[in-house]
Amino acid sequence: MLAIHNAAAQRVKFRHLICFLEVARLKSLVKAADVLGVTQPAVSKTLHELEEILDVRLFERTHRDVSLTHFGHVFLQYAGASITAMRQGVDSISQAKITPAVTVIVGALPTGSTSVLPDAVKLFTQETTASKIQIITGPHPFLVDKLREGEIDFILGRMAEPSIMKGFSFEHLYSESLALVVRKEHPLLLESRLDFNTITNYPVLMAPHGSAVRPIIDRFLVAQGIGTLNDRVETASTSFGRRYIRASDAIWFVTESAVAEDIKSGELTALPFDMTQTLAPIGLTRRIDEPLSIQAQSLIRCIRLVSVAYSGSI
Repeated sequence: MLAIHNAAAQRVKFRHLICFLEVARLKSLVKAADVLGVTQPAVSKTLHELEEILDVRLFERTHRDVSLTHFGHVFLQYAGASITAMRQGVDSISQAKITPAVTVIVGALPTGSTSVLPDAVKLFTQETTASKIQIITGPHPFLVDKLREGEIDFILGRMAEPSIMKGFSFEHLYSESLALVVRKEHPLLLESRLDFNTITNYPVLMAPHGSAVRPIIDRFLVAQGIGTLNDRVETASTSFGRRYIRASDAIWFVTESAVAEDIKSGELTALPFDMTQTLAPIGLTRRIDEPLSIQAQSLIRCIRLVSVAYSGSI
């Protein structure tokens, strides 16, 4: 039955709706024909086609005028709404064409800025040439404050702690784990059997308090029987982390995507620990009460498209 309804909906054309609405408004085939600039037989034929598609009578016809049947009144509500929605869509596109270039401002956490965002921006710029993109990176609290104040359009990255999500919505795109990585030729890579407690023998690099991943790291360490790591360096900078790890025997808690290229090239190596407990959602955080510009919505669409391919590769 659903397939029959879908087939009928696909056969209804724009000309059917316009003709139906004019006849319903004017209550006359002749007057509707004058407004539409066609003949009265053409109006009759169009209405007949629509009634055949819907398999109901929409009008009661007399010699002088026409009136809506019960089915006609029902269809009128949705026909009018569909035409209005279509016109609004066309107007929005027209407005976007004449509106000065809009800057889309994205708050990007390390996870999003190194994974899906570059490809999404590339796709966006191929489709849209009249818009600019500004990408702001920083700690989660910094970006959340920017979002709350309306200084950025949305945040791409891990979901914030529930305590600060009031007034925001989160759209899940994919999930990702953390990794424990070291430089190539690190002493731990020579161990025949690794015990997790051995990480306490080396400096550990991790995100600072207030970052999206820090609570995940802390919970993971507690689950492994490790409380506080005294020998640690805290930073939200992946650039610093990459150089520091390559130049030392430190161990780095970092999102998989942030070091995917380094691991692929062999510069860094992920230690073979089970990190599934660090799996967390990656997605889009935005204000609930603030509509996005057409340009921001277009960039989000590109991010969604790239995320589908990315989630299948991790």
